[in-house]
Amino acid sequence: MAGRIRKTLTRYPWLVCWVRGRLLGYAYAGGHSERAAYQWSVNVSLYVHARAKRMGVGRALYDTLFAILRIQGFVRAYAGITLPNVESVGFHESFGFTKVGTFSRVGYKMGAWHDVGYWQMAIQSSIGCPAPPQPLPALLNERGLQEALTSGSMKVGRDIETAVKAVDAENFAEAELEREQSGFTS
Repeated sequence: MAGRIRKTLTRYPWLVCWVRGRLLGYAYAGGHSERAAYQWSVNVSLYVHARAKRMGVGRALYDTLFAILRIQGFVRAYAGITLPNVESVGFHESFGFTKVGTFSRVGYKMGAWHDVGYWQMAIQSSIGCPAPPQPLPALLNERGLQEALTSGSMKVGRDIETAVKAVDAENFAEAELEREQSGFTS
């Protein structure tokens, strides 16, 4: 995972919602296609811990991600969603994504083949001849970038402490189960 993050950050944002040492979610962008004609398009991905859903984590991450992508000069975002996934589809459509198609049995995970639906969203206007998007490192001193990064954190729900406690409880329960299964007792 660390290698994926390092590689992504050479050009695109990878954001993390980290509260009191707990990972509650992350969002990132990546290239849509290597061909020059597609350089203004990105694929995006979002993960929110099950205990942190409906607390504003996903919305804060995506709001920040799209603000950064606009500053960089990207125009369209695409999201692939393993189907069925009503929750993720609803979340993306609430952001303005619209479905553009489905690839049947294209992804294999957890012992089964899955369909993946694709959604798209305009990040900004696609009128005229745009300048090439800027790689993220070239914008590290941009004021707009700093503002985008801080604005997202203000959108996380106030009850985020509930999520942190739930994650702690879940981690504790998993550690206890592992300890019991390994035969280790204190």
